Amino acid sequence: MDRDFRVCQYPNIATALQKVEVPEEDTGPSLLLIDNGTEELDADSVEVLQRRFPCSYLVVLSDRFDFQTMLKAFRLGAMGYIIKEISCDRLVATLQLVAMGERVLPPQLADELQSRPTLTDALEIERPVDAASLSDRELEILRWLIMGCPNKVISKRMDISEATVKVHVKAVLRKLRVKNRTQAAIWAANHGMRGRVSEIEPAIPVEVTIPHPAQLPPLERLAAPLSRV
Repeated sequence: MDRDFRVCQYPNIATALQKVEVPEEDTGPSLLLIDNGTEELDADSVEVLQRRFPCSYLVVLSDRFDFQTMLKAFRLGAMGYIIKEISCDRLVATLQLVAMGERVLPPQLADELQSRPTLTDALEIERPVDAASLSDRELEILRWLIMGCPNKVISKRMDISEATVKVHVKAVLRKLRVKNRTQAAIWAANHGMRGRVSEIEPAIPVEVTIPHPAQLPPLERLAAPLSRV
């Protein structure tokens, strides 16, 4: 409270949802701190919190560093994962960063990554189909979203109507539990997916025929480089 934070504390998420009135966009809390030592992370509860406070950032406080718990927290939309052994000054600085929209990882993550053989093993990437139950068509849509393609472009590339594209995009956002196309693209990138780069790059002709200067019209012939016999 001495660092310009106004703090409200509740014993659990259910109590907070009952006592806190639905806030206006400008009056809602900046941060939602969940003590993972007293309440297990639950996808349904977190989803209710995010719907109730859509302009707030979620931070998880944990008694100890646990890699799987950290992954779960960020998959549920957390912006920060903090170990309680952190000093007061660092805690305040971390919360200020999260309040500005920055994602904050614990320093213990660096030690964890060094102890693992590869980054892929560290992230333990799941196949997107298994992780979010996306259909083949929805996965195709998601790959175009990674490239930032609008619905009109996706419609043309996939040879389907824009209305159909909109339906699939909404389904993708719902299944990934994200709010917009950008968040969907970030989710996909974090799960090892790649966009349709090869399909949208302009094709380069295999053979290019350069006319002889003698074949050019008189005005263009002046600008053509001299050739040596």
